[in-house]
Amino acid sequence: MYQQMIFVNLPVNDLAASKEFFTGLGYSINPRFSDESTASVVISDTIVAMLLSKSKYAEFTKKEIADATRTSEVLIALSAESREKVDELVDKALAAGGSVAGDTQDLGFMYGRSFDDLDGHTWEVVWMDPAAVEG
Repeated sequence: MYQQMIFVNLPVNDLAASKEFFTGLGYSINPRFSDESTASVVISDTIVAMLLSKSKYAEFTKKEIADATRTSEVLIALSAESREKVDELVDKALAAGGSVAGDTQDLGFMYGRSFDDLDGHTWEVVWMDPAAVEG
């Protein structure tokens, strides 16, 4: 069966720093799709974050590039397998230079925290109780 993929393209100010940030979270860089202006961050088999220098990103749009530290252009949500994995990933992001992007959400059946990466892009990490999803 075909697995559809998502490639999230994000403009970054400092590609080297962003690569270090995301590898510090435990993700890998696919060198086959990376160069001096682009880094392909493998989040899962079907999710890839393409980090692009702002000049490279500008080649793909005629729109003004948002300053994600001042405006919200996207909220990227990732699932986690447990509450502990939510905390683990967000704590790694904060230790690597990210910042808290909102209050912790704890609804019992759902738990989430969020962080802004080095360029202000907001990443939400959420766990949901599988029984609550099914029922």
